[in-house]
Amino acid sequence: MTRGTHEMLLKRALVVFGAIFCLVYPMGLVWPSGWVWHGGHGAYYLQMICGIYVVLGVFLVMAARDPAANRSLISFTIWSSVVHAAIMAVQAIGDPQETGHLIGDVPALLLVAGVLWWLQASEDKAALARRSVG
Repeated sequence: MTRGTHEMLLKRALVVFGAIFCLVYPMGLVWPSGWVWHGGHGAYYLQMICGIYVVLGVFLVMAARDPAANRSLISFTIWSSVVHAAIMAVQAIGDPQETGHLIGDVPALLLVAGVLWWLQASEDKAALARRSVG
């Protein structure tokens, strides 16, 4: 894959994942057992999570303009998604009321982390190759 292809795919992924993060609240309304914890009880929790993910989503969309300048935000998204998914998986396995998350937000966050990691790693390799040639 060429550098341009990697960069284009990374930019698209940042926009798509950013937009999806902005839609956490509507996704919770459509499929609560896969996206909303504690049976939907406790509006404060949902508002807090939605607020965090909307802000992250907006920043990911903005990062798509220049992914190389936003490596730390992309890395934060990757690692926070892995950690969040791992904690949720453990909790979902331990609580029979929360098992829907094992096919909802847990794999979704791992997908985000995996795609961004792969695209960022590919972009890093391409940048390293350009520096060694130049």
